[in-house]
Amino acid sequence: MRLIQKFILPLLILIVGFVIYQFYFSGGGGLDSFDELDPNNSAVKELRVKLINDRGVSQQGGQTIFYASDKNGKVLMVSGEFTLPEGFDKADIIIMRGHLSAAGVFHAHEVLVD
Repeated sequence: MRLIQKFILPLLILIVGFVIYQFYFSGGGGLDSFDELDPNNSAVKELRVKLINDRGVSQQGGQTIFYASDKNGKVLMVSGEFTLPEGFDKADIIIMRGHLSAAGVFHAHEVLVD
């Protein structure tokens, strides 16, 4: 009986520690959803999305335009006046900070490579 008590408490502590790490400290790793955005709210939100390289990137008059998809596969056009980070053309996952416009376009203020 004493032997079981020696193993149960440390095992429970390890399980609780692992659960806390998974839900609190790990970055999540998954993609975000565009459904979290409200076009009537211009607060800057951070989203982790997949870059769609097939549609390319265009830059016109200081405006950068590209396409990204969320965890549900929803594709949105992303536009804004920002400089693309190094390695953007090879990136698969990016982090965008911005808001959804009333026209359904994500207006990015900053783009980072994940």
